[in-house]
Amino acid sequence: MKIAILDDYQDVVRDLDCFRMLHEHEVKVFNNRAVGLGQLAIRLAPFDALVLIRERTMLNRALLSKLPNLKLISQTGKVSGNVDLIAAKEFGITVVEGVGDPTAPAELAWALIMASSRKIPQYTQLLQDGVWQTASLYPQHNRLGRVLKGRRLGIWGYGRIGRLVAQFAQAFGMTIQVWGSEISRQQAITDGFNACDSKRQFFESSDIISLHLRLNDDTRHCVHLDDLLTMKEDALFVNTSRAELIQTDALEQALTQGHPGFAAIDVFENEPIGTKHSLLGKENVLLTPHLGYVEKDSYELYFSAAFQNLLNFAEKMPPG
Repeated sequence: MKIAILDDYQDVVRDLDCFRMLHEHEVKVFNNRAVGLGQLAIRLAPFDALVLIRERTMLNRALLSKLPNLKLISQTGKVSGNVDLIAAKEFGITVVEGVGDPTAPAELAWALIMASSRKIPQYTQLLQDGVWQTASLYPQHNRLGRVLKGRRLGIWGYGRIGRLVAQFAQAFGMTIQVWGSEISRQQAITDGFNACDSKRQFFESSDIISLHLRLNDDTRHCVHLDDLLTMKEDALFVNTSRAELIQTDALEQALTQGHPGFAAIDVFENEPIGTKHSLLGKENVLLTPHLGYVEKDSYELYFSAAFQNLLNFAEKMPPG
């Protein structure tokens, strides 16, 4: 098969141990993104199969209709709205998904919580410039960080990732409270944590809020500006799940109004972000370039499953 691996920004996939699984196939790895329907259609037209790195490329009906050779789409992890499954079925394209693991995204969420709470990026950057033990050159922002022990962590979405984050928080001596579906709240209570009675109580009383929700029709834009404005002025809002969970521009507006006081964000509506993104350059915002699953063990897991799906499909194809 002629296989294309899309959006390998760091050019690391070919160095994975599992990449040798495809040694009998013709593989092209793309490290840069094609922009626009026309460019994507020209780039992908020759290929029998595509390997997607999560949701970095959207495969909609208009694009799929221009790919007559395409027989298989192999998704790393779970398909999450980035592929038009109805159109794929109509065009005779098989879509397969792989496996995931909550460890890397949970650890990243915790790293962001710790780094933001102790102002590590600010101190580190100024130290590189020769400025000692200073969080900001502006007096109003040159304030102390704080420990996590004794503070209240709010987790919205108590699935596999949310449960791991709760365990981390428990080890650090935090109080954990959960908001989400009835099933999530009941499971949190079973595990010995608190479940909030309302979304308002959740936002008002949390010192830190971390989102761990799947994006679907029910959760899209579920975080409103009014929710954020009820947070404490020294609270931290963390999103490592999906940018679309928050109403467009609501976080920027809330930060401008001082509630919450801080944010740590790993996901954006349009990725990669441009140099003029509204959250860049803010001393109270920590940004990372969608690193939740971007680490060695996760890549080996994701791509091993994606490549095995390719091989299984190829075995069933008639000889070319």
